[in-house]
Amino acid sequence: MKRVFFALWLTFVAQSLPAQEYKDFGKDRLNSSPRHAEWVDVKSGEKTIKAFVVYPERKDKAPVMIVIQEIFGVTDWLRSLCDELAENGVIAIAPDFLNGQKFEDGDSASKATSALKPDEIKSVLDATADYALKIPAGNGTLLACGFCRGGGWAFNYASENPKLKAVYSFYGTALDDPAKIAKIPCPIYGFYGENDARVNATIPKAEELMKTAGKKYEPVIYQGAGHGFMRSGEKNNPNFREGDGKARDEAWARWKTLLKEL
Repeated sequence: MKRVFFALWLTFVAQSLPAQEYKDFGKDRLNSSPRHAEWVDVKSGEKTIKAFVVYPERKDKAPVMIVIQEIFGVTDWLRSLCDELAENGVIAIAPDFLNGQKFEDGDSASKATSALKPDEIKSVLDATADYALKIPAGNGTLLACGFCRGGGWAFNYASENPKLKAVYSFYGTALDDPAKIAKIPCPIYGFYGENDARVNATIPKAEELMKTAGKKYEPVIYQGAGHGFMRSGEKNNPNFREGDGKARDEAWARWKTLLKEL
């Protein structure tokens, strides 16, 4: 009987972990931010999508960063990261690929995101890029970053938009297509966790192909970090992880330096 109860307890714990792991947060930062933020309409083909935009407080015009979501949608955490980018002098715009849907369950999130077709993803990113380059407070410098699945989309989008000046891919799979890599117009900066073998296995091939094509690719693997460390390493995350926190701090220090070099 004890074994039966123990097995049931393990099942309960296993079922409850995903909701704990992916619980959203970030509203406190958004509510206390002095920066202007707004939702805007972006025309994407025959559709209109929503995008979240945050503006930095600066007297001159700023670069514009397309911020590509994780599988969970345009969450409060992603919006708070947009605010953090704006705090560092960048206009951040996050297009909503999932039409307002947000998830705390990994399976549902993955299913919804996997249903997006490559041409849909490109259409949303193209429309967002066009909008971004027309923002009056922008200086014409177009950037992109992405996290998890979005990190892979960001790397791939570098091969699809010649106007990009830099791409920052966070723990997303790297490109392995020589024809696509040949079209990349800008540096790719990679941010990876040590304990993320699935994603990290794609790095060596990308390094080889980027080097052969004469492209700049700088992957950095942060020791002790797992997948998603920019989210799980944030101290106000209910499921904060110490190793990820150290990696997040190091990644932000590097990212800030790169942004200042623009």
